Amino acid sequence: MDFSEEVEKVASAPARANVRDRRAMASTPADVKEVPGALVFEIDMPGAKSGKMKVQVEDDNTLVISGRRRRARSKEAKYQRMERRMGKFVRKFPLPEDADLDAITAALQDGVLAVRVGKKPPPEPKTIEVKVGGPSWLKTPHG
Repeated sequence: MDFSEEVEKVASAPARANVRDRRAMASTPADVKEVPGALVFEIDMPGAKSGKMKVQVEDDNTLVISGRRRRARSKEAKYQRMERRMGKFVRKFPLPEDADLDAITAALQDGVLAVRVGKKPPPEPKTIEVKVGGPSWLKTPHG
């Protein structure tokens, strides 16, 4: 391999990793539904173990679900076809402003990860009493 091929290989490595990450994102199907008081994210995670997953919220109010799926190794088995995606996965979902970041729960059941993000109730309207006669800061000197 000559120097220019080596430079090309090094320069394109991050691009290949980025493509691989985008494929991992695209190949992890998800549904998002709104229920009373919450958003529910349901992500297909066949073969994933709960200890291999991470659910977190980034600073910009983005829900991030990541982890790794591994294929069970067997010395006796010789694969004829391998279609199920294994390895790293990442999904990112923007959260609305009314998301309650202190009310997030996650559970894995039957190969589906369910993440529930509570929603803050809408603010109560505030009524301001209007008094007759102006305050001193509103009065202007008579000239």
